[in-house]
This record gives sequence, C-alpha cells and structure tokens, in this order.
Amino acid sequence: MVAGVLTLAFCATACGIRTTSVPVDAGPAPSRMPCEVPRKDVITQASPGLPVRVYLECASELASVERAARLPDEKTTDTRVRLAQVLLDELQARPSAAEREAGFTTEVRGPLVVSPGRSADPAGTLRLSRQPEDLPAAALAQIVCTFAESAATDGKVVLAGPGDYPARAYVCGEETKSRPDSSVPTLGPVTASP
Repeated sequence: MVAGVLTLAFCATACGIRTTSVPVDAGPAPSRMPCEVPRKDVITQASPGLPVRVYLECASELASVERAARLPDEKTTDTRVRLAQVLLDELQARPSAAEREAGFTTEVRGPLVVSPGRSADPAGTLRLSRQPEDLPAAALAQIVCTFAESAATDGKVVLAGPGDYPARAYVCGEETKSRPDSSVPTLGPVTASP
C-alpha cells in the first residue's frame, strides 16, 4: 500500500517538464474559438447598406469580419471622414450574436468621434475625439487595422486627438494583428508637406 502511494505521488510530481530560469514567451494560449462567422451569417452585396470590413479581437488576435453599414446622408463632411466614422461606429457596436458565438469581441468603447484634420495637419489626417495614445492598445490596433484596409485612408493611417499634439502615422502589420495588446507601431509624428 505504501509503495502504491509513493508511486502515485512520484507520478503526480514528475510530469517530465523541467523548470527554466529563462522566461519563455510562447504566445497566447491555444483557443477553441473558431474566429470565423458561419457562411450563412456573412453579409453579401445584396444586404442593405455598404459592405465594410472591421477588425475585432478573437482569441487574443485581430481578425476581420464583414458587416453591412449605412453611410449617413449628411453632405457636410467629405466621404473619407464619413466612412471613417461609419467604421468607428461599427467597431464600437456590440458584436452580433453570430460574431459573439465565434468568439469575437471589441475593445473600442464610445463615445468616439472622427473629424477631419486641421489645416496644419498632414494630408489624410483623421482626428479622434480622444488622444489615440490614451486608448487601450487593443482598441487602437482595431481602429488602425480597420482604417488601413478601408477607403477612409490610402493605407497609411495618420491619427491625432483633440489636443494640440502632432499627428502620428500608425502601421497595421502582422505583429499588430497577432498581438493587439502590444503598443501599435508608429512612424512617429508626421508634419504637413509644404
């Protein structure tokens, strides 16, 4: 009986994995989330509204989903800013039931509004109602990656906030998509071209 208890204790403590004094970053834990909306729930061109692609968080990464959004009829701002606001509204909206079931969430919390750049800003600047650096890293990653792949920008995302801080150009690469909780790479402050 004692031998059986000792054998059981030995097996329970000797799992074969050695400890290490070096920290190991093996990435996020594996997930059982599919991170894919079922085909029947994906929008089509026949759906009412403008087909848009937004980046949501799923299994500690960013993944794109397609939605149908309505472009407001207002004619007071340029189409680029209106589209950016539509995308931002989609990012702030609660994921649909199908998206939630697939494991999608959003870190973008409102209220958050887009306005055009100021006269001294570089061309293509979008100003947010909060400083981009003050947003959670995952929320900023969602915004940057969504804007980068839309007609709201030319692929380069130049953002600023309501303050007098200079605009910054942000990058959405594979690192940003795979680790949205890390700080979003920036090309630094951008100045207007003369």
